Amino acid sequence: MKKNIIRICVSAAAAILLLTTVKLLFNLSRDKRTPGPVQNAYSSAAGESRALKRIRELLASSKKAEAISELESMAASFKGQREGYEAVSLLADICNEDGNFVKAKSIYHEIINEYSRFCDYADVQKKISSVNMSILFSNIIVPGSELYTVASGDSLSKIARKFSTTVELIKKTNSLKSDIIVPGVALKVQSRPFSVIVDNTQCVLTVLLGDEVIKTYDVATGKNNCTPIGVFQVKDKLVDPVWYNKGIAVPAGDPGNVLGTRWMGLTTPQSGYGIHGTTEPESIGYQATEGCVRMRNEDVEELYSIIPAGTSVTIIE
Repeated sequence: MKKNIIRICVSAAAAILLLTTVKLLFNLSRDKRTPGPVQNAYSSAAGESRALKRIRELLASSKKAEAISELESMAASFKGQREGYEAVSLLADICNEDGNFVKAKSIYHEIINEYSRFCDYADVQKKISSVNMSILFSNIIVPGSELYTVASGDSLSKIARKFSTTVELIKKTNSLKSDIIVPGVALKVQSRPFSVIVDNTQCVLTVLLGDEVIKTYDVATGKNNCTPIGVFQVKDKLVDPVWYNKGIAVPAGDPGNVLGTRWMGLTTPQSGYGIHGTTEPESIGYQATEGCVRMRNEDVEELYSIIPAGTSVTIIE
């Protein structure tokens, strides 16, 4: 019993330390200017150097290989300077558009680490989250994932249990149209566990794969900090949940059903708390619930497809 208590305390302390870092980065991002309209790799930005404008002309003329070569040369020549920042920013966007997500992610992290005085931090973080999800939902093998060869007697649900992942994620990752799998086929699976941290005050939910932050979502949390604080697990998951309000069953799809399209119940001391969707998206970003964690429906559906039952959920003040 003492060992379990110690283990829970250590896990909670580690989660709080990690979230402190996430909160610091989140607050820094708020200090940055609000990003303007997203530009593609071929559109010019005000104040760009002549060299970069020439490179964009090459891209517009379908001379991408030549443009990339000049960008790499420019990035090396002006490392740490604004010209270098302009070069790596455009190079990262090109890699992202071309589906070279691993390289794009590496360059975006380089921008955060070496060009923080030039970049729009919030915009770069948004791009990193987008790339993370593109990698997660692709068949690209990266640390934290592996190829599993389907054996006789396997099913998607059996494989999902073995690797503590979800059937939905296996199907999306491997572009499977049905649950039928054939022995001998190699499937990408996640080999590291996901975890979730909810910042009750900031109204932010952070998803981690191992110790890496994958994505953050704006959420709504409990009024007056009434969302339970602690380390819990996802105990059950429901698609199109029925909401039981004072003994009355409100069916899925009914405007009066506040649970939205997904429900993930938590092992809180008092039952009835969970992460769910909403019919009130305008409440996201505020402490507005009776204690549950509320997400936009498109966000909760994405999260639902990623995390399995048993996933650790740490809620902090």
